[in-house]
Amino acid sequence: MIEKLNYFINKTFLQIPLYKIAISLSVFLFFLILRKLFSLIIIKTLQKIVSKTKTKLDDKILSIIREPLKFSFIIIGLYISVKILKVDSYIITKFVRTMIIFSIFWLLYAAVKTFDDSIFIFTKKFGKDLHREIGKFFSKTIKIFIIAIGVVAILQDWGINVSAFIASLGLGGLAFALAAKDSAANLFAGLTILADKSLKIDDWINVNGVEGVVEDIGIRSTRVRTFEKSLITIPNQMITNNAIENFSKRNIRRIKMNIGVTYNTSKETITKIIKEIRNMVKKHKGIDKDALMLINFDEFKDSSLNIFIYIFTNTTVWAEYLQTKEDINLKIMKIIEKHKVQFAFPSQSIYIEQIPKKK
Repeated sequence: MIEKLNYFINKTFLQIPLYKIAISLSVFLFFLILRKLFSLIIIKTLQKIVSKTKTKLDDKILSIIREPLKFSFIIIGLYISVKILKVDSYIITKFVRTMIIFSIFWLLYAAVKTFDDSIFIFTKKFGKDLHREIGKFFSKTIKIFIIAIGVVAILQDWGINVSAFIASLGLGGLAFALAAKDSAANLFAGLTILADKSLKIDDWINVNGVEGVVEDIGIRSTRVRTFEKSLITIPNQMITNNAIENFSKRNIRRIKMNIGVTYNTSKETITKIIKEIRNMVKKHKGIDKDALMLINFDEFKDSSLNIFIYIFTNTTVWAEYLQTKEDINLKIMKIIEKHKVQFAFPSQSIYIEQIPKKK
């Protein structure tokens, strides 16, 4: 037994005694267990305590520090394990420092994410119409800034001069500059969209053939959900360089149709039908009475006498618009049927002037 113990003590792996490796792994495993216990006991207890308080601030602070605190057990465990091994490694030391820097910026990122609602409250000062869009823009900008500073801090800690590195890339630096040019153009285009108030989230738009509902206005691009439920990402620069058809900006919506009746309909009957349709439309609760309203005998078509109807609903919501239009159509059918008139359809009448005599 003593011989085996001496063998284990004297045996090395990569010039490190096996017993030190075993102790190091045990310490790291111990900190992983502590991390699990911390999550199950301390965090759970704190969550119960803060949930009973009247303020929501403590809940937010706990949600910010929870994951970075759990990650700190891994950092401490790794640091002590390396110290036990007495490995004077530049890479391992730098790796531990990188994890610490990562945790700090993780904490900052989580803080911005948690306090998004406070950003929205602040952006209401710029106007209630676009406070969500401006709030999201600010939030994403801050998050990207934190990530960028964090990456630069880690690279600097590893002794990499970021500015000199980009400058030394030559053609790669030129490509990077060109990419940054497009990103900057999209950034300013996003600011232009918000400043012009040309569109906002939940607006129904059509841009360069892309039609759908705006889901998000980002720093670089705008996401549009089409009616086929596809998600299309449009660069902000493309939006500002094209005409934007914003259907949500209109307060009324048009109904335009031609009703054709057969040629055997008398002048008096058509006059009565037009009069009744006008009265029905004027009394309809779904029609805007102040908008242009045209109901006239329009033209003589090849197979029909056409009545032109041009009116506007007082809603722009698609479902409500369709309900109003359906009700108008059914009432027009009722008026037509009341006068025992038939709807026309494409047809031809053949008149025979004389039947040839049989030989």
